[in-house]
Amino acid sequence: MTVSYRLSEIVAQLGGRVLGDASVRIAQIATLENAQLDQISFLTNSKYRAQLASTQAGAVILSEAEADATGLPRIISDNPYAYFAKVSALLNPLPAASPGIHPSAVIGAGAKIEATASIAATAVIGAGATIGAFSMVGEGCCIGENVVIGSHARLYPRVVIYRDCVLGDNLVAHSGGVIGADGFGFAMDEGHWIKVPQIGRVVIGNDVEIGANTSIDRGALNDTVIEDGVKLDNQIQIAHNVHIGAHTAIAGCVGIAGSTTIGRYCRIGGSAGILGHLHIADHVEIAAFTLIGKSIREAGSYAGIFPFSKAEDWRKHSVHIRHLDELAERIKTLEKQLKSLSAES
Repeated sequence: MTVSYRLSEIVAQLGGRVLGDASVRIAQIATLENAQLDQISFLTNSKYRAQLASTQAGAVILSEAEADATGLPRIISDNPYAYFAKVSALLNPLPAASPGIHPSAVIGAGAKIEATASIAATAVIGAGATIGAFSMVGEGCCIGENVVIGSHARLYPRVVIYRDCVLGDNLVAHSGGVIGADGFGFAMDEGHWIKVPQIGRVVIGNDVEIGANTSIDRGALNDTVIEDGVKLDNQIQIAHNVHIGAHTAIAGCVGIAGSTTIGRYCRIGGSAGILGHLHIADHVEIAAFTLIGKSIREAGSYAGIFPFSKAEDWRKHSVHIRHLDELAERIKTLEKQLKSLSAES
């Protein structure tokens, strides 16, 4: 059954204000280019402003600055992109999970599963684990012994959570995520590696989302901690004893080495690398593919990307880069000679 709302009903739930016909009924959200009469679109990037004149959308979401940019029915919001996300969630609710435990699920001794929770086929719940109210554990998930999962969590198929980890309310973990595997800890002894037991946990706060195939290692001694509201993209590696502050967002393929602390409200671009035992301050933005090799003590934007160029130009640049120390010493020598000549004259 298709869900639809009048503009007046949308603003009653989500705020904002309507300009134009508030009785227009909306069933879905779409781009300016592809929207139809029963759909609402949005403008958040000025490079798409020209499409506003030709869009077939029944209504649009605009900022206060763009309130008069069209005569279409429109919702005005201080943050159109966030408003678009809320409208999309309103029009596209997640399917409700059916409470209960599938007959093929394996439930360990002493596990506590709330009656409103949903445990799907072939899921394994370890002994002593706790699954909170209205939480959903998907097909083939493996929940270790004494794991605690809060309420309204949603684990998609084949998520693995190792023993003793603690996950908060409203968690979303996508398929292939691994939470609580051993951190990479080894000590060299007489020519061979000795494994360092990883005895910490992973502790995750509320409202956290974990992307597909992302790995969060358990602590070696202390816990690995992910605070409230953190958003993790796909294929991220978070090593043992990392601490990520609340509401930080990290894009795909980022690697964070052990015992690094990342502050609150940070944004880290895709494929960035952060070395171990560093401290990243609150409100830091790190550009994609940047390597962070020392601590960042002040808020701000940081980048370490060498611009791409044609292959032949890159080879020339690389040769020059290899000789930078030599060139710097030659410049110092020339400066000394010039200073000496100036003094003599």
